[in-house]
Amino acid sequence: MSMIQEKNGLLVIKGSKFYYVLMFLATVGFLIGCVFLIINGLKFNSKYSLFYLGGGILFTPFYLYLTLWSLPGFIPGKILFKIIPGEGGRVISNKGTVPIKNIQDISFVRNPLNLINDIVIQTFDDKKIRIRTYNLLDELVYEMMVDQYIYPYMHEHAKQVWDRKINLERLSKEARYERKEPKID
Repeated sequence: MSMIQEKNGLLVIKGSKFYYVLMFLATVGFLIGCVFLIINGLKFNSKYSLFYLGGGILFTPFYLYLTLWSLPGFIPGKILFKIIPGEGGRVISNKGTVPIKNIQDISFVRNPLNLINDIVIQTFDDKKIRIRTYNLLDELVYEMMVDQYIYPYMHEHAKQVWDRKINLERLSKEARYERKEPKID
């Protein structure tokens, strides 16, 4: 799970240690593997040496590209974003601050250029804010976090959009999450 820490009513969202290790292995590990393939291919002591060399040369730029995009996520203690829940709540990131009431749509989207998941917030005043997660945030954790801390304070239209996106049965089955109904006074 990701690290959600509460400090004086402010929720600080950091990446999961499990996903830190997974991203390190997926980027740096494959890059090291490509270098290993190139070195063994250059020895020409196997009939597969040309395949090793070709594969290493072919995949090294790809994994180097992914590693360079992921490096900012490897900063220890990196805060992905913050949430101030409540009627006057806000989502705070290094890209800007969005009042929860101004959120029209919130999505978890994979960027096709760098394969990194982003949280994309569309506001009622037609602004789009991308919060880079560096693949350190699980989709189920994202859905539970939005449903628990942001959803209750969203505009009614945005709630309807979120209800169409989320599968509460899947969250209940896989993560044992139940949406708490708002208290009626």
